[in-house]
Amino acid sequence: MTQSCGLVAVVGAPNAGKSTLVNALVGQKVAIVSPKAQTTRTRLMGVALEGDAQILLVDTPGIFEPRRRLDRAMVAAAWGGAEGADVIAFVVDGKGGLGPKVTSIAEALAQRPEPKYLILNKVDIADKARLLTHVERLHAITPFVETYFVSATTGDGVPELKTALATAMPEGPWHFPEDQVSDVTERMLAAEVTREQLYLQLHAELPYASAVETEAYKEREDGSVEIHQQILVARPTQRAIILGKQGSRIKEIGARARAELAALLGHPVHLYLHVKVKENWDEDRSIYRDLGLDWVD
Repeated sequence: MTQSCGLVAVVGAPNAGKSTLVNALVGQKVAIVSPKAQTTRTRLMGVALEGDAQILLVDTPGIFEPRRRLDRAMVAAAWGGAEGADVIAFVVDGKGGLGPKVTSIAEALAQRPEPKYLILNKVDIADKARLLTHVERLHAITPFVETYFVSATTGDGVPELKTALATAMPEGPWHFPEDQVSDVTERMLAAEVTREQLYLQLHAELPYASAVETEAYKEREDGSVEIHQQILVARPTQRAIILGKQGSRIKEIGARARAELAALLGHPVHLYLHVKVKENWDEDRSIYRDLGLDWVD
């Protein structure tokens, strides 16, 4: 058996469905997903297997016009994730229009040497004529090797894309054991799951001025895991929103995060959440290190 293994950088504008696609290709959840844009903050790697091929999928933050230091770090992480990739998969929301965010990424990709695949996502809810217009316009900007139409949510077109990516992987030994689906540590996974619940439950109430730190992660003698996390926000009003009336919201966030973590980790989880107000937390170098981001001046 000749093994092959390579890196696929999954790039695109915020909310194109990159994380959902990575999860679909891996076959289980490795990246957090929410309806809010810019959910992915750092480079997460999902490991997909197809025959003798191991496909290392780097789910990068959405590329957008950065305004703050955190934004700049996220965009730097996105382009950094594409460095040296065997394939760049450019995911585009097939239902949306081709705004300046999408066309500017396509223009940047045109300057890169890596083979590029165009992935039109959300085709199950997209207008078919619009999809063909998107393809024509984007191919006029960037020389894509292949184009694929998929729905990461329903799975349409995902097996064909996975087969194509597997075929494009260079010959070489696998980088991860057969049963490993991600390079994310359990500490980081725990923080990501809680952060996902913040987005899912608070919707527009909580802006992106929040971060989750896993302060302690220890295994108990009975096989369960004890996790202590701190949710950082910039203002007291944001803390009040997360806590909810008589602590009802934080209890619900903790309950759902605990249930999902128990399912992902395969053993009981004791999760303790604490909300702390820290003005300008996004100017703290240690927070960037915990998020897996580089400090960008």
